[in-house]
Amino acid sequence: MRSEAQLRRDALRIYRAALKAADPRAATLAAMRRLRLDRFENVYVVGAGKAGATMAAALERVPGMRIARGLVNVKYGHTARLRRVELCECGHPVPDANGMVGARRIAEIAQAAEARDLVLCVISGGASALLPLPAAGISLEDVQRTTELLLACGADIHELNTIRKHLSAIAGGHLARMAAPATVIALVLSDVVGDDLDVIGSGPTVPDRSTFADALAIVERYKLRDRVPPAVLRRFERSMSEPQPPFDHVRNIIVGSNRLAVDAAVRAAKELGYHTVVLSTALQGEAREVARVHAAIAREIRAAGRPVKAPACVISGGETTVTLAKEHGLGGRNQEFVLAAARDIAGLERTVVFSAGTDGTDGPTDAAGAITDGHTLARAQARGLNAAGALARNDSHPFFDALDDLIRTGPTGTNVMDIQIVLAG
Repeated sequence: MRSEAQLRRDALRIYRAALKAADPRAATLAAMRRLRLDRFENVYVVGAGKAGATMAAALERVPGMRIARGLVNVKYGHTARLRRVELCECGHPVPDANGMVGARRIAEIAQAAEARDLVLCVISGGASALLPLPAAGISLEDVQRTTELLLACGADIHELNTIRKHLSAIAGGHLARMAAPATVIALVLSDVVGDDLDVIGSGPTVPDRSTFADALAIVERYKLRDRVPPAVLRRFERSMSEPQPPFDHVRNIIVGSNRLAVDAAVRAAKELGYHTVVLSTALQGEAREVARVHAAIAREIRAAGRPVKAPACVISGGETTVTLAKEHGLGGRNQEFVLAAARDIAGLERTVVFSAGTDGTDGPTDAAGAITDGHTLARAQARGLNAAGALARNDSHPFFDALDDLIRTGPTGTNVMDIQIVLAG
């Protein structure tokens, strides 16, 4: 019989297997082995994302790679030791001045490339915020305010990046256009449900399928017309989407995704003896509502052995959202997911729910996520913690911190969305 302690250990082992599979080093090296580099005069490395340092480090190890110059924007703390590629640490999820300085320098590198040069672009989750180069008439403060509004109202990544692309001079294919006529090869680590290339990192090397009308519709959908900066509203109302020039000089390669991480998690769970099922690799929606579905599945497994009999492992991957309360606390979508699940599995024996980001950070916190079992609420009540109140205030981080139930990994060097695990012993 598997105790809660054993289930908790197994959940962490399954998660670590997913992280290992999502490590972009091997994937980046494998992609580069299929490319010919001897036909280029100069190789430049640019890009952005939470995994940018890891991917750049892999490029520096490619045999025969002679990097003339390189700069990659990364989130604060998500660094690595590099020789040829410079890193610029900057703000995420709300962009900052460091990000804009780095983005300008990246644009300069791309514009300096000539016909016989290669521009290698590394793009991973977080690139949209980490590569802020506001379009003409738009300030960094305009982008920051608009980003904060969209994050607070629970906009999903497709909506958020549609807005970002239409406020940017580098996203939505503009970086690739800057580099022409040089060859551009983008190595992309997907953090987007569906692996849509024009959404991942706001598609700096991909033709933009969205329009200014789409951006304005999102503002209307969330009733933000009177709250977004006037310059943003004017741009969306008065601009027309430009015809897309040829992208014949560009190749985009997806080197990793949530699906690969989930597949590795499944293998690890089966090796541990669990009957395993994948619920989805395209998980979306409000975190607390999606969590209640997972908790209901846990209860069904315990009661009737459906959809899989115990010992059972149900795995999901994707990216949920959180709509913030007006007066909110500290947390992230994974911690909120686990807190909501904790309430619904209260009293359930030998059951664990786990959720964590593959990048090692969940919202503006130092945790990747959290873990809970059927006894969590009783432990919390004994310490005077109110789960319902914490959930109402989006204040999951201090709740789980007090219980020592946070998952802390530090920056992982990758980012392929989140992993959710339900275990029933």
